[in-house]
Amino acid sequence: MSWLYEPEPGKHDIDESDIRFRPNPKGNKPRTKTRPTHKDAPIGMVIQVDKGRYTVIVEESREITATLGKELRKEGVAVGDLVALAGDTSDTVGALSRIVRVEPRTSLLRRSADDSDQVERVMVANATQMLIVVAIANPEPRTRLIDRYLAAAFDAGLKPALCITKVDLADPTEFLANFSGLSIPVILNKQESPSLKELNAFLSNEITVVVGHSGVGKSTLVNAVSPGALRSTGGVNAVTGRGRHTSSSVRAINLDIETNTWIIDTPGVRSFGLGHIKLDNLLKSFEDLWAVAKECPRDCSHLIDSPDCLLDEAIATGSIPEARVDSLRRLMSSLANSSNE
Repeated sequence: MSWLYEPEPGKHDIDESDIRFRPNPKGNKPRTKTRPTHKDAPIGMVIQVDKGRYTVIVEESREITATLGKELRKEGVAVGDLVALAGDTSDTVGALSRIVRVEPRTSLLRRSADDSDQVERVMVANATQMLIVVAIANPEPRTRLIDRYLAAAFDAGLKPALCITKVDLADPTEFLANFSGLSIPVILNKQESPSLKELNAFLSNEITVVVGHSGVGKSTLVNAVSPGALRSTGGVNAVTGRGRHTSSSVRAINLDIETNTWIIDTPGVRSFGLGHIKLDNLLKSFEDLWAVAKECPRDCSHLIDSPDCLLDEAIATGSIPEARVDSLRRLMSSLANSSNE
């Protein structure tokens, strides 16, 4: 009896000639992680972000709609960013381009949900200055919120200015005394008649982000310098005294394409977290206090229990308002406590 395999009659053994190779349906080219550089892709500026769609202005002031490329979803894109575009960059109805690259940023305005939140939220990219809008009445001004805006502006490298609105309702002199030691411009505006000459002079040749508490009149100012903007405006709640949110999104509006003059309107906020800002930058943003504090002993914490702090001497002599020092120390304590958690 033979143990060798013998094929049944009419059948044959399978050999290599019987094996068929199925061609690769996706082609025979090896996969690669190399992505296209889009070196010659057209560049545009993001002027609005809304529900995953980006409005981008390109050459000849054309507005197109774009989505975010997969490779940029972690990085994100903000209003003011200069971006490279691929796909359909026409302005036909239904056309959708794709953002494939973010150009290097010159500045980045950020905030956090609160001082304990280390996650930064990008508000605006590539701005050059910040206009802090404050109503002298209805709603009442908040000096500590302004201090937070100034700290964020310093951290982002933006030139700040104060715009006091509704000065026909109250005298702003006492309020402005809180910031008399700062070398920043102050623009005064009545409730219904903004000072367009001063505003336009400040805005000219700059990219200005406008920030402020809800109901202070930011959108009214934007509509005054750019009547075609049609930003929603609103009043103040008569019961709570708080401003109503009107603008719900950040929007960049071109005032002069030839001089690259832009104004960026932002939604009103009631809090502005500084969890991402270092203590050194916070202290330096208080320009008037930093001039004194930098002469303190090397190990001075500048807090209320710090011995030989020159800020306390300045308060005693009346050269610095105690309220200014108190505002700084509260912010420093808040950030220090957050970093230790």
